[in-house]
Amino acid sequence: MNVLLFGTSGMVGQGVLRECLLDDRVASVVAVGRAPLGLSDTKLREIVHTDFTDFSAVADEFADVDACFFCLGVTSAGKGEEEYRHITYDFTLAAARALPDDPGLTFVYVSGEGTDSSERGRQMWARVKGRTENALLAMPFHAYMFRPGFILAKHGEQSRTPAYRRLYPVFSVLYPLIRRLAPNKVTTTENIGRAMLVVAGRGGGGEHILRSPDINRVAATWTPGQSGS
Repeated sequence: MNVLLFGTSGMVGQGVLRECLLDDRVASVVAVGRAPLGLSDTKLREIVHTDFTDFSAVADEFADVDACFFCLGVTSAGKGEEEYRHITYDFTLAAARALPDDPGLTFVYVSGEGTDSSERGRQMWARVKGRTENALLAMPFHAYMFRPGFILAKHGEQSRTPAYRRLYPVFSVLYPLIRRLAPNKVTTTENIGRAMLVVAGRGGGGEHILRSPDINRVAATWTPGQSGS
């Protein structure tokens, strides 16, 4: 499997990249970002690209991908709807439209718990996420929407949002309690990465909107075909 990965500088993207590099069934990972990651792996090829509304200059690099894992995203805090929509909707759809015209390709989008599929709710971020999901689900590939709630960084991944970085040590300590009190709202970076690999191998089968318990259940079906963990 050849994977195209967006958002590797963020916490979820870091976790997904880790699982891809460890899994022997992944032959290559093309990571698209604005700056080099500083990692070295025989499977990994990085593309440094600055304009996330236009991938035409690098679209040839996407020609052989089997799956695109889109983990790029920002918090809506402090952003107006136009700015948030530009990053959340425009960037995602630009990447999706740059992919090969292959109905067998899989696109996995990291959305969020509470996303509004109707696009008419009161929460701005939920409407924008809903619009993004709906556009992807209407495209001619196998689209899967991941809607995690609280995400535990399993292997030291770091959020780019300073407030989240400050809070995560506390959340990590409380994770067993959170999982016990709200088991349907929690997952891990490891489970997200493994679940993405599973759905990419489904050939379009299974549910296409997955919340935290679905992500965890699918991740549990992942089998060791990897070099280590």
